[in-house]
Amino acid sequence: MTIALYRVDDRLIHGQVVVGWGQPLDVRFIVLVDDAVAASDWEQDLYRMGVPPEMNVYFHTADDAISALPKYQADPRVGLLLTGDIATMRRLVERAGVKAVNVGGIHSKPGRVQRMRYVFLAPEEEQQLRELETQGAKVTAQDVPAARPVSLADLLAGNES
Repeated sequence: MTIALYRVDDRLIHGQVVVGWGQPLDVRFIVLVDDAVAASDWEQDLYRMGVPPEMNVYFHTADDAISALPKYQADPRVGLLLTGDIATMRRLVERAGVKAVNVGGIHSKPGRVQRMRYVFLAPEEEQQLRELETQGAKVTAQDVPAARPVSLADLLAGNES
């Protein structure tokens, strides 16, 4: 198969990703792209505990993921790629040709404005999302597979429905 979903979710691996997306898409592996997690054995162990035993988890820095991505895209199993922030996904779009980006949970913190119930964005993050589309990636927001994908224009306007 291939990587079925390229998702930005600041919680990385959690129930909504594993059960909400993993089960309907029949995900067999997750590629977690985060420089800090890739350098931390104990964080990797924590994230591995959040997935069923039949699901593999691979950890990469952004730079390593760029070179490893063709291997995962050619894998016959269904995979999911996660980043914890838009800037990391932007590097994958720019340097690895990712063509579709799912904006999942990006939570509140100082400097961010609520755009959807599960997406809060700072002005520089909004600009990064616009640049993803300029570079040819389709950007949508969607918390779970059963929800309607929300276009980038609607996301930035705060239109969930």
